[in-house]
Amino acid sequence: MSTRDDDALSWDGDDDPTLQVAPGDDPVAGDEESAHEPESTDVAPAPDADEPEPGVEAQPVGGGNAALISYGVLGGVYALWTVGWILGTVRLRDWIERATDSVADVMFQGSMILAIAGPALWFLTTLAATRGKAAWHRFLWLGIGVVLLVPWPFVMVGVIGQ
Repeated sequence: MSTRDDDALSWDGDDDPTLQVAPGDDPVAGDEESAHEPESTDVAPAPDADEPEPGVEAQPVGGGNAALISYGVLGGVYALWTVGWILGTVRLRDWIERATDSVADVMFQGSMILAIAGPALWFLTTLAATRGKAAWHRFLWLGIGVVLLVPWPFVMVGVIGQ
């Protein structure tokens, strides 16, 4: 029968064989298991650290929860910038048409479409271009994009402005 102290150090289901780690991976269990297992004289060469094991896919290193939340916040800022460009350029187009009694020219229409698509394109391009680089590169370029892509027609005139 186990004592109360032993019960505090174990969890119900610890003896499940599907939860066992490989020998040598668990520093606590490794000492106990090595006393019960016969030692082998055959030593297998250690796998090269740069080469993945056969049959095992290399998984990318994640940025962690803080990076994931930051990507979400920056993605939200870029989505707001897109909405700002839509509202600002439509308002500006209407003002041009009222002031000049003409239809906005093709160059304005093209630049309006590019301005609206700009924040989404910057965000996706930055994520793709900085894929293998350090996280600070990605955050640097995303921050530069937040500053450069401010929807100036919306900021200067607003939706209801004169």
